Amino acid sequence: MRGAFAAFILALLTWVSMSSPSAAMRIGEDRGGQIGPYLLQYAQLRQSGERVIVDGPCLSACTLVLGTVPRDRICVTPRANFGFHAAWNYAPGGGSMVSREGTRLLWEVYPPHVRQWIKRHGGLTPRMIFLRGRELSSMYPTCT
Repeated sequence: MRGAFAAFILALLTWVSMSSPSAAMRIGEDRGGQIGPYLLQYAQLRQSGERVIVDGPCLSACTLVLGTVPRDRICVTPRANFGFHAAWNYAPGGGSMVSREGTRLLWEVYPPHVRQWIKRHGGLTPRMIFLRGRELSSMYPTCT
């Protein structure tokens, strides 16, 4: 009986710590993927009140965190690295092609300061552009 009670308390404490606003999600080594699942995940993260620690590459659809989670709940480490490019779909025959609709969605989700940075670096094209280092730390606080 004591073991079951201890397990219940441990589970409850784990749940409380995970649902508290002081909890944090760590992003690192995220290569991206389809836009829809990322928007859903980040909408849930926004509602949770959790902070986001970016500690490594956050590429492609992962970058949607910047427009979905409030800026004051995102921090970056020196290893943080955001990679932006145009959205794409599979083309007939197995290749890929730029998705205008997907790229427009990305653009609309990004906050103005990120859109300005993207514009200065050539826009959303098939070529990946990277936001990191001093430029990134001038936009988002360093994690403490």
